[in-house]
Amino acid sequence: MPTIKVHDKTFDIYLPEAQLQEKIKGIADQINKDYEGKKPLFIAILNGSFMFAADLFKNLTIDAEICFIKLVSYKGMKSSGNVITAIGLDEDLFGREIIIVEDIVDTGKTLTEFLPQLMHQQPASLKVAALLHKPDALKHPLEIDYLGFAIPNKFVVGYGLDYDGFGRNLKEIYQLVEPS
Repeated sequence: MPTIKVHDKTFDIYLPEAQLQEKIKGIADQINKDYEGKKPLFIAILNGSFMFAADLFKNLTIDAEICFIKLVSYKGMKSSGNVITAIGLDEDLFGREIIIVEDIVDTGKTLTEFLPQLMHQQPASLKVAALLHKPDALKHPLEIDYLGFAIPNKFVVGYGLDYDGFGRNLKEIYQLVEPS
C-alpha cells in the first residue's frame, strides 16, 4: 500500500484514481439524466473542488455552465469554525438550475452558511454534489443530492484536498496514518 508524506504527516492510499473516476462518471451520468433538456449552472467551491469539478464537467453531456467561488473554513487540519467568502459570485442565479460542487462535506458549516445566501437569489433549484462526506463529523444537517463516497471522520489529502496547501496535485485520495 503506497504511503506518502505531506509536511510532517504520513498518509496511506484510501481511494485510488480508477475508483474516483468511476464514481465521478456515475455522478455525471445521474446529473445528465436528471437535467436532460435543462442548462444548469455549476458553482464549484475552491480550492478543494477544482479537480472533482473538472472531471465531473468532462463527463457531462448536457449543456451546462460552470463558475467558481472561494469559501474558506480550514486552517491546517482543523476547521476554523468561520466561513469566509474570499472570491465572490457574480452570476445571476434567478430562475437557474444550480448545482454546488464541493470536494468534501464534514461539519456542513460551510454549505449551511452559503446555501441560504444563494436561495436569496431565487434559483429554480439548488442541489449539492460532493465527492466526499464525513457523516460522523456532520454538525449542521445538510442534504447531499449527488454523493461520491461517505468516509470515516479521518483527515484526507489528495485530488484537490490539501494539508496546509500541499497534496492537492495527487491523483488519489490518501488518509492520515494515525500514530501508534
